Amino acid sequence: MFFDTRPKVTVTVESTGESYACATTESLLQGMLRLGRRGIPVGCVGGGCGVCKVRIIEGKVSKLGPVSRAHVSVEEEAQGCTLACRVAPSTAVRLAVIGKMEKPFRKGFARTTSPAATPRATLAPEP
Repeated sequence: MFFDTRPKVTVTVESTGESYACATTESLLQGMLRLGRRGIPVGCVGGGCGVCKVRIIEGKVSKLGPVSRAHVSVEEEAQGCTLACRVAPSTAVRLAVIGKMEKPFRKGFARTTSPAATPRATLAPEP
């Protein structure tokens, strides 16, 4: 039997009120996924898509790797924005989700049309 003895802190997702224990050595996103929780949108889990973009409202985080400037500018980072997959909590954290809800490579595929706009096939009557 495996007991996870890593030090943990509480992470709270402001929009849902969801809280979970996250190890100080794992990303905010991995901690949420490990426990089967929801609240932070999940994309590529590697820093490339920007879906898990959050703003740290309270607490401190440490970087686990570089944060893509395509998704978080220097100015945004100075205001507490980061990618949840690229930072680990150093203290208890309260965050707000600000990421996009769809992956960039999926744009256009989620669109739906109204039934009136969809052409209908009609069968010609049999002779």
